[in-house]
Amino acid sequence: MIEIARVTSEALDVVAFVVILLAVAVSTAVFLTKVVRTGFLANYREYRANLGRGILIGLEILIAADILKSVVVDPTVEGIIVLGGIVAIRTFLSISLDVEINGHWPWQSTRLSQENSPPYPEKQDVA
Repeated sequence: MIEIARVTSEALDVVAFVVILLAVAVSTAVFLTKVVRTGFLANYREYRANLGRGILIGLEILIAADILKSVVVDPTVEGIIVLGGIVAIRTFLSISLDVEINGHWPWQSTRLSQENSPPYPEKQDVA
């Protein structure tokens, strides 16, 4: 069981690396293609948002790998404390990236979507 968890956590580390690398490559390719057509400034924010999304996905996968390593492979108090620190740092990075991408705090999404929707749904005529 411990060996499976160790191999899985190492595989997740590699997957996270590949996800981040692909996000950089694809985002950059899309950005450069659009820059040729519409210019640098028109596409810069979208490029940063796409990069941020890829990094966020990679960070989430890295957190899963760290949980496996700390809880299953090395279940010591020191390992759990290190895990807590790693998760705290990565959570801060994730929230920071989310704010950068969306322009608001993650917990404001529900309120903002309610403000942008009509107060009453339009009635549909049934014929």
